Amino acid sequence: RSSSASRSSGGCVTIDAVLFTWCPVAGMVVSMVEESKDFSGSAEPVSKSQRKRDAQEVRSLAARLIGLPAASLAAIPLDDGLRDEIERARAIRSHSARKRQLQFVAKMLRRESAEEIRAALESLDESARQLNARHHRSEAWRDHLIEAGDQAIGELIELRRDADAQALRQLLRNALREKERNKPPAAARSLFRLLRELDESAPLPPVPMR
Repeated sequence: RSSSASRSSGGCVTIDAVLFTWCPVAGMVVSMVEESKDFSGSAEPVSKSQRKRDAQEVRSLAARLIGLPAASLAAIPLDDGLRDEIERARAIRSHSARKRQLQFVAKMLRRESAEEIRAALESLDESARQLNARHHRSEAWRDHLIEAGDQAIGELIELRRDADAQALRQLLRNALREKERNKPPAAARSLFRLLRELDESAPLPPVPMR
């Protein structure tokens, strides 16, 4: 790229292409600062605090990848070499060695396009949020059915015409019987699974307020 130079009264020459100062009297480079420039040519130095934030963000991403369950990690688009190093980090038990390997993984990540990796992680997070919400909706309806009985069955059928009323009533009767006899809640668990399957086809409505 083009450069310009200016000479100070002491004979030092400053070249703005890389911003270093050469002093023939001292016979040495006395300062050197690299700067990033935008496409218009204006200097935009990256602050030390920003570099620290960027480095911490990459380390956090590396730690997240190393800590993922195997099935989740398999869904992340990674270079084979990076995937191997992540697997190596997961197998290390020594704290200090694992920390060094994490730093190495972070260094490799700086050469990767992190956007695709972050997008895949966000997709995993969204799936987890949906599963968690489904669990809570199914659990709330199971508890409501056991507490309110047949009346709650009618409320659910009114809101979800696709629900299997006969199966719900049978499981509810069995769950209430188990509760009365202090038996393991096998029917209650089956009722939960049926409600979860119903939620998978379309989210269950909120439990009616009493």
